[in-house]
Order: sequence, then C-alpha cells, then structure tokens
Amino acid sequence: MTLFSTSAAPGTSGSLEDLLAGQVIAVTGADQGYGRVVSAALARARASVVLIGNNSETLAVVASQLEHAGGHAIPIKADVGVPLDWLSAQTRILDIYGALHGIVHLADKRAHTEFTMLGESEWMDLFNCNVKSSVAIAQILRRRLPDTWLTIIGPHLDERGLQVHPQRGALRGLVEQAHSEDLRLNLLLPARASSGEEPLDRPLAAAVLALASPDLRHLRSNVLDVPLPEVPRVRPEGR
Repeated sequence: MTLFSTSAAPGTSGSLEDLLAGQVIAVTGADQGYGRVVSAALARARASVVLIGNNSETLAVVASQLEHAGGHAIPIKADVGVPLDWLSAQTRILDIYGALHGIVHLADKRAHTEFTMLGESEWMDLFNCNVKSSVAIAQILRRRLPDTWLTIIGPHLDERGLQVHPQRGALRGLVEQAHSEDLRLNLLLPARASSGEEPLDRPLAAAVLALASPDLRHLRSNVLDVPLPEVPRVRPEGR
C-alpha cells in the first residue's frame, strides 16, 4: 500500500520539508547508493545530516556538496558493523549537537557470490553489515537514546540467493518486535538496488522523509516495500 507523499500530513501546516527543520539525523553508508540520495533529501529538508561511513575522503566530498547546495552536513568516519565504532560516533554527534533525533541505517550490503559458492568470510561480512549492525544500533539507542527513531533500509527485493532471506527475516523480526522495547523502528525494503540517479531513487528518499516527520511518530514496527521505477537499459550506439 502507498503511505507516503511529499505534502504535509493531515492537520499540519506547511510542507513535510518544513517539519524536519532542527532535526539532527545520522545516515550510515552516506557516501554511496541510497545513503547518498537520502542524505541529500534530508539536507534539502533542512535537517542537520551526519554522514557516516568508512571512507573519510568520500564522506568529506558529499558533505561539501551538501553544504554548497545550502544544506548542513558533517562527516564522521565509523564502521557501524563494530558496535564500539557506532557508540563512539553517537557520542561525538551528541558532543557536537547535543541531540540525535533519528538514524537512517543502510543494511543493504549485497553478496557478490552465488549462494552455493558463498564462503564463511563473505557470509559473516553480510551478517555483520546488515544484521549485527542493526541490532547493535537498536540496543545502544535503547540504552542511551530511547526517543531517537531508527529507519533501516534493508536488502533489496530484487536480490537473489538464499542467503538474503535469513538477513531480511532477522531485520523484519527486529523491527516488528521493537515496540516491546518502546523503540520507534521501521524497515524499508527497496524494490531494487540504487540506480545512482536521484530522480529514479527519489521514492525511497520520500519514504524516509515521511517516517522522519514528528507527525508520524506513531508509526513504528512497520515493514514496508518501496516500489521504484525500473532503471532504463542503455542501448549500444547504432541500435
């Protein structure tokens, strides 16, 4: 079902973008794929965006681009697959801003090997990046910032291979039961991997913006499929 729109929620004045002014929102994997698209949308929505990832150089480039476009963003290098790294990043955000209103966590790392040939090291890398990191962030939020919302972008619906199902199932279970810990968690499952083109990936960013709205704070423990337009195939020249 369709839940999202870029217009204001019923009973509010102004646009959805106006409602995000003043929020401090962290985005993991912010220098690539959906993380980059979502970060740009949040910056345009006047949120202060904290860009988190493993590559300090690419993070700095994205932060500079967002600042140049009129947004506010800072980069923080951290491996969120390591709980202590995330805890350190979270502490630094609080030192800088004094608050952390929300987190968009990219838990959508894909396998590069078919299921029958997937080695233990690659499987553990997938598990750490997608599942372990999500559980750790939720746990640390519950301990220290229980009012901070978390939106997880999970494995894409077009991903093939048996290995994706236990990851998606674990994330679904985490989110659907988060209400028992009074946490505001939601899971978005994009129809496909990021196209690298913002207009094509915009529906996912719109879903993130809607869930970030204070007027939709009652939405929690939802697992939502996000339809996306197909990526056009580029025809070879002369055809």
